[in-house]
Amino acid sequence: MNLSKRLTPTLNPTLTLPILETCLLRCRNLKQFSQILSQMILTGFLRDTFAASRLLKFSTDSPFIYINRSHQIFTCIENPNGFIYNTMMRAYVQRNATHNSLGIYKLMLQETVEPDNYTYPILVQSCSLRLAEFEGKLIHCHVLKMGFDSDVYVQNTLINMYAVCGNLSDARKVFDQSPVVDIVSWNSILAGYVSIGDVEEAKYIYDRMPERNIIASNSMIVLYGKKGNVADAYRLFSEMHKKDMVSWSALISCYEQNQMHEQALIMFQQMKADGITLDEVVVISVLSACAHLLVVRTGKLIHSLAVKIGIESYVNLHNALIHMYASCGEVEAAQKLFNGGCCLDLVSWNSMISGYLKCSEVEKAKALFDSMPEKDIVSWSAMISGYAQHDRFADTLALFQEMQLDGIKPDETTLVSVISACTHLAALDQGKWIHAYVRKNGLKINVILGTTLIDMYMKFGCVENALEVFHGMQEKGVSTWNALILGLAMNGSVDKSLDAFSEMKECGVLPNEISFMAVLGACRHMGLVDEGRQHFSSMIQEHKIEPNVKHYGCMVDLLGRAGLLKEAEELIENMPMAPDVSTWGALLGACKKYGDNEMGERVGRKLIELQPAHEGFHVLLSNIYASKGNWDGVLEVRGMMVQHGVVKTPGCSTIEANGTVHEFLAGDKTHPQIKDIENMLDEMAKKLKMEGYAPDTNVVSLDIDEEEKETSLFRHSEKLAIAFGLITINSPTPIRIMKNLRICNDCHTAAKLISRAFNREIVVRDRHRFHHFKQGSCSCLDYW
Repeated sequence: MNLSKRLTPTLNPTLTLPILETCLLRCRNLKQFSQILSQMILTGFLRDTFAASRLLKFSTDSPFIYINRSHQIFTCIENPNGFIYNTMMRAYVQRNATHNSLGIYKLMLQETVEPDNYTYPILVQSCSLRLAEFEGKLIHCHVLKMGFDSDVYVQNTLINMYAVCGNLSDARKVFDQSPVVDIVSWNSILAGYVSIGDVEEAKYIYDRMPERNIIASNSMIVLYGKKGNVADAYRLFSEMHKKDMVSWSALISCYEQNQMHEQALIMFQQMKADGITLDEVVVISVLSACAHLLVVRTGKLIHSLAVKIGIESYVNLHNALIHMYASCGEVEAAQKLFNGGCCLDLVSWNSMISGYLKCSEVEKAKALFDSMPEKDIVSWSAMISGYAQHDRFADTLALFQEMQLDGIKPDETTLVSVISACTHLAALDQGKWIHAYVRKNGLKINVILGTTLIDMYMKFGCVENALEVFHGMQEKGVSTWNALILGLAMNGSVDKSLDAFSEMKECGVLPNEISFMAVLGACRHMGLVDEGRQHFSSMIQEHKIEPNVKHYGCMVDLLGRAGLLKEAEELIENMPMAPDVSTWGALLGACKKYGDNEMGERVGRKLIELQPAHEGFHVLLSNIYASKGNWDGVLEVRGMMVQHGVVKTPGCSTIEANGTVHEFLAGDKTHPQIKDIENMLDEMAKKLKMEGYAPDTNVVSLDIDEEEKETSLFRHSEKLAIAFGLITINSPTPIRIMKNLRICNDCHTAAKLISRAFNREIVVRDRHRFHHFKQGSCSCLDYW
């Protein structure tokens, strides 16, 4: 029978109300509901307040009826009562249109319909969902005015509203002043303290609860987990007489959040053995633990379990599986999941991109990135960071520029990768632009971003800029201090570097292994042997840090640079671990510097045996032979290089001018401005001669005549870069050059004299340190 015909026979409410209830009970779609509504209007039965309230309630509860249609019904009701107003307000809250509920309340007051104890909880919940504390306070005033402040249900919603808005002070006042509190009241105030991470107050409330239910205990476990109080979380879990699935999930998440991944897996196995029902949340936590531990076999078992209990299609779990497989190097399994996903979201795409990058599949990551239907900041940051991590620094900057054009604002993580790329590409101007962008947009310079900026400025020789960043940071980690100490030492400010190390300790920041690498490096740069010995001893005796091979290498280099070759060799022989090639290499370099050809030849041959493919050791040994005029030895070394396929790395210097980075190789003639550069080289030669410059041909290990050696020297990459800098960079801007090898004696001498002859500051960063040339002197005081 047609449902609408059931409403036609009579207008008598006592007869039609049961029929209406029956019709609504059988109503399954919008068409049937429209028929019922039409008959209600035609018969005038809509004027019956109770019948209208039943119709409106059905309308607001039905998923196939839009909220606007319900509102139209509401406006047609002639004499709406409190129940009808409450129904409409509740509907707006349930349909996520909470801002409209307040309008209904205003209309209710205008029509002089009195609110009841159901009205205010709906309104307060509306404010809670929108975090509208100001409106919530207005509703609170109405609650007090209308005398509902003694209703526990109303009070509980007020406590919750203030808590979710972060105003625990007012939430606590409502709680403390409530004449009656129930378990919901206690749980609400406890949840508020948990949400803001206030362990002390949460524990105070929890300990005084007259009845501690599972919800309260689970909340405390979650809070302990967030705050790293793992022992307290486990103790509370163990003391619980009754546990539910959330209890187990909270403890497993606690372990996983605090990097205790093995314990998370053990607890999961116990949960499963106890027959506790599993849900999506706990499986995601366990998959995250598998990803961190790289235990793909266990991850596959969890995957099978998820399939068995029928939750594998949940999008969050799907993403966790993609992340787990990608983290464990099973990128094909991750890709299969991604391709088979029916409800992919942004996290799915980002997880897959990160997976490709983790497995060094950079091109696949970029192809997926380009095909994304939409991208968020995580997508851009993942791709930019991936480029930087795979040493594709030019691509890093290019993608960052594309991100800017798309109007996406970078976060601190993205900027760290971009600044790192600027550092590697010697792009100081772009690095400064990034720093200006950070300041202009009010981004917080956290420990990682600040440390990266300090590192960049120090590696460009911009010490003042680095110090400005350092002193402007509110929070400094040990990595920040390490960057400062190492940077000052590299730039020749050894005294300031050592002072910074002392200041770090005075500030209560404990030095780590890297700190001592930095401070020993500072001593090495200036030959402070006694101070270096003291810090090396302090590391062991005072700070209980076992020196690693790099610390020993630093000490060997320090002793070797000071000419204490025997002591350096004895230190190597007495090391508690096998010396690495860098440590032997430091001794070999010292042998060349001090002309101990006998030890140098012995160490050089040992190094070539240890690492026959290392071109630097061949070159050093070749130079030792050349310094003695032993050209047969030079030819022998070169023969070994050919035999082992070793190619000498050519000297390369980079310089940034007008936002563009220029690269020069030794003997380079390919630069577009080579004619201007050669004219400047001639002018440099004339002024150097006037300064008393004599080429140091000893650094040329070739059996050629002196004139050819002088010509070869003047085509070194740093001299070409200096000539280009004199042409393109106006005074007083320093000429900044980055070199891939150690600067040679001749170029070092020439740069000092050029700085005086042309009245220009020249900054050269070689592979070991900075050289600030100014008015004929160098910051290294000729100790390098």
